[in-house]
Amino acid sequence: MAEAAAPAPKRGFIRTAVIAIVVGILALIIFGGSFYTIDQGERGVILRYGAVVGTAEPGLGFKLPMIDTVVKISVQSRAKVYDNVNTYSRDQQPANITISVNYRLPADQVDKIYAEYGGEEGIVNRLIDRRLFEQLKNVFGRFNAVTAIQDRAKLNAETEDAIRKFIVGPVVIESVQIENIDFSDAYEQSIENRMLAEVEVQKLQQNAEREKVQAQITVTQANARADAVRAEAEANAAATRLAGDAEADAIRAKGAALRDNPSLINLTAAEKWNGALPSTMVPGSALPFIGVK
Repeated sequence: MAEAAAPAPKRGFIRTAVIAIVVGILALIIFGGSFYTIDQGERGVILRYGAVVGTAEPGLGFKLPMIDTVVKISVQSRAKVYDNVNTYSRDQQPANITISVNYRLPADQVDKIYAEYGGEEGIVNRLIDRRLFEQLKNVFGRFNAVTAIQDRAKLNAETEDAIRKFIVGPVVIESVQIENIDFSDAYEQSIENRMLAEVEVQKLQQNAEREKVQAQITVTQANARADAVRAEAEANAAATRLAGDAEADAIRAKGAALRDNPSLINLTAAEKWNGALPSTMVPGSALPFIGVK
């Protein structure tokens, strides 16, 4: 009988040990749940039985264990990319647009963000997504397909302005960027064909201009040659005219001299006579003589 009563102290020890372990675990849970840490890029929302009772700044903080809860919300800049947003241009050309938006949640409104939207995901789903799709389609619908490509900067600026204006709430839109515009294959092929046609037209215009310039050069050269020939002819004619005028003046001078001096003819003949009589005479002709006074 004495041997049967021996295990009672052992059972008591086990029970005490279990209680001690449970108490230790509870103490650890209570101790561990009495403080929290917030990173620099975050803010905390303190909840007490699910109700917002305050916010927490970065660093170490303390709370009531098993009563208070801290929800962390990032206040750093975030980026979200939206692929293949279906829309239509003003000339009814379908397009798939890739657009990205950079945003951040204001640090001083994290309690409102949690209370009204449940956190960052609610802000994105209920504010950014809906307004971004709506305003992108509205703005893109004011552009033709060609102007959407040619005035890409204007399209991007107007889209960003519209999104900033219509997204009203505890979120800051930092930038919006249209990254790609993808039209249908048929439309892109028509654009390529039109560009090729424009290039061909420009090439023909350049050739025409080149031929026009070449023709002008040829005309200029021909005019220059004609001017040269005309100048040469005029110079020759002037020289001939001057020579004729000089010869006429000489003849007139000789005639005047003979008229004023009749004996000049005999003098000239005497000067040119070599003193010999003619070797042949025409029958009945008179001998030439020189009258000497």
